[in-house]
Amino acid sequence: MKGMSEFFSFELLATDPSGARAGRLHTPHGVVDTPIFMPVGTQATVKAMTPAELEQVGAQIILNNTYHLLLRPGPDLIVRFGGVHRFMNWDRPILTDSGGYQIFSLGSLCKITEEGALFQSHIDGSRHFLSPEQAIRVQEQLGSDIMMQLDECPPGGADGGHVRRAMELSLRWAARCQAARDPEKSDRALFGIMQGGTHESLRRKSAAALVAMEFDGYAIGGLSVGESRDSMLSVLSYAPELLPLDKPRYLMGVGKPEDIVDGVRSGVDMFDCVLPTRNARNGQLFTRFGAFNIKRAGNRDDPSPIDHECGCETCQHYSRAYLRHLFINREILGIRLMTLHNLFYYLSLSREMRAAIIAGKFLDFYRDFFQARGG
Repeated sequence: MKGMSEFFSFELLATDPSGARAGRLHTPHGVVDTPIFMPVGTQATVKAMTPAELEQVGAQIILNNTYHLLLRPGPDLIVRFGGVHRFMNWDRPILTDSGGYQIFSLGSLCKITEEGALFQSHIDGSRHFLSPEQAIRVQEQLGSDIMMQLDECPPGGADGGHVRRAMELSLRWAARCQAARDPEKSDRALFGIMQGGTHESLRRKSAAALVAMEFDGYAIGGLSVGESRDSMLSVLSYAPELLPLDKPRYLMGVGKPEDIVDGVRSGVDMFDCVLPTRNARNGQLFTRFGAFNIKRAGNRDDPSPIDHECGCETCQHYSRAYLRHLFINREILGIRLMTLHNLFYYLSLSREMRAAIIAGKFLDFYRDFFQARGG
């Protein structure tokens, strides 16, 4: 099965002179405007947020993780509940990561072979095997709108030989993922994942082979895994252009606001990261002026909101002093309010970039964004 699922399509609506793109994804569970940030709901929940609150902050699509849902509660249970959308009461699009990154991050608890990955659960030590075919089967059971191929993601410090072998294995697994798709479940889109580390020749080989396989969309993997920011920007200077103009481009796991803005300028459409939710739980808040920590002593009696110009519920109704009080006293409400703000900021950033692209003024937006951060 090649080419677009009949239930999935991508419209490229505008391209800014900078190369930034505005588009629209059509999926069985609704339309997604790009560029877009996808909140991470690893275990069928975006931590601290209800689905209604996700809609409130502007989330259009979220990410679930195959590895975690395979272990708990298991795809068979989710099937009995009618799929992951009904299981978690989220009726908008869902992308499922194949779990490759999580499995390979287990290090010595994982053994990679041509057939797939043999790994020990981080929960109880039980042994599991995940092949490309099984990765597709589990994602089809979950019922996500966008599935990802199983790939091998080497760490940022891996030597060239390791990176090349991982890229070539990922290509062979990509072909097996394509072949494993169930024709009766053609409403699921499948994305291929470009690998190659920071080696341009390997990236070019990976992209050419994946494009020939005619995936529904393409991801740039193997970044934000320990390489320097300059190395990441170097890859982004050419990698998106290796992918088709008429297919969505997804930069996996890259999530600092500055990196997302640079990614959009490079022609990327989709992003995900745990930063806005994880960092909220650690007291870090993202704003148009950069990030700051709510634990700072100066916030103890500060009546101002996180950001005077932010329209989120947290900024409209709660002071820095109150948020610090909640966080210092480990009150759950503090984590919820700060998570809500961070996600609102990320999704507002997506909307602002889209508007600037459509207006043909993304470079103005780009300059103002970094100037506000003192860059």
